[in-house]
Amino acid sequence: MNIELKEITVRQLTNGYQDNEEGGAATATTTTNQKEEMMKNKLLNGDNLEGLKYLLEDNNVKGKIDLCYIDPPFATNSNFTITNGRASTISNSINGNIAYSDKLTGTEFIAFLKERLLLIKDLLSDKGSIYLHIDYKMGHYVKVMMDEVFGIENFRNDITRIKCNPKNFKRTGYGNIKDLILFYSKGAKPIWNEPKVPHTEKDIETLFKKRKDGRPYTTVPIHAPGETINGKSNQPFKGMLPPEGRHWRTDVETLEQWDTNGLIEWSKTGNPRKIIFADEKEGKRVQDIWEYKDPQYPTYPTEKNQDILDLIIKTSSNKGSIVLDCFCGSGTTLKSAHSLERHWIGIDQSELAIKSTVEKIESIKRDLFVPKPEFEIINV
Repeated sequence: MNIELKEITVRQLTNGYQDNEEGGAATATTTTNQKEEMMKNKLLNGDNLEGLKYLLEDNNVKGKIDLCYIDPPFATNSNFTITNGRASTISNSINGNIAYSDKLTGTEFIAFLKERLLLIKDLLSDKGSIYLHIDYKMGHYVKVMMDEVFGIENFRNDITRIKCNPKNFKRTGYGNIKDLILFYSKGAKPIWNEPKVPHTEKDIETLFKKRKDGRPYTTVPIHAPGETINGKSNQPFKGMLPPEGRHWRTDVETLEQWDTNGLIEWSKTGNPRKIIFADEKEGKRVQDIWEYKDPQYPTYPTEKNQDILDLIIKTSSNKGSIVLDCFCGSGTTLKSAHSLERHWIGIDQSELAIKSTVEKIESIKRDLFVPKPEFEIINV
């Protein structure tokens, strides 16, 4: 794919890379009055500080981004290269092409991030969230700074991500197989689509030890903490009231229906419990330790597993939401967002990153639900 980025200016906005009539290299089409048009997918080529400022001038974007995921440099004081189309995050060839330079460290790095996070906060909607991917060396300093920017009350999770298999490098210290993701919301009520993962066979053996008609099940109390004085959850059920200091989990009419349907199990002492079948459960809650290892043969340095982006985007945005990644690298976030029917905006100053992103977006398999990728490229 032959992409001449230097010929694309702010006034030359593409509606995606399209094959020309002769089937040759991808070309860009031009549109005008961009600020007056509806939200289009955008790929900004340039310093993301300028890119974020540019977005804040767009009324279709400012305060309307529901999710931001960023995987910024980790203050490693290194250059990351691509050699013969292959990238490595461990051994960088001195003869490779520099994909990006990670030379800011210490307080300069924190200031660099903070300046951008303040702009991102203004771009987020009131129901928006941000996930920031960082390593164990800088994560704690970044957390303190993000508490200041977003408010400690909006801190949601410090997610541990298992990134690789155990290493046998000699060092004074334990092997490092994880990094972390800091999850904040802009406000008190962010988008939250509860993620579930299927129960494993071991889970079923451990959590659903009983059998009814060959179906594994467990039981849970039909009452919950807290008393209600006036209400349907404090009425007699089968002649009994909830235990002191508790209330029924639902109204008595529903409890009666459960009992009629054989969904309440009575103990020998007359204690009722709700039957929960394993095959009727959606799965179990996702916890804060994730195992999503990096691609074994990345095409771009620090390229992330798409499954981790799919989880984040499904959980913290809705179809039609705008997703932002202002350190977009290889474009994994943007590909995931597009495949999940979200709008997206990516920013990167590396021409190798822009090229990699375009190729990744163009690789999306189109079907009835996933349209042909259309986007604008803007130099900032």
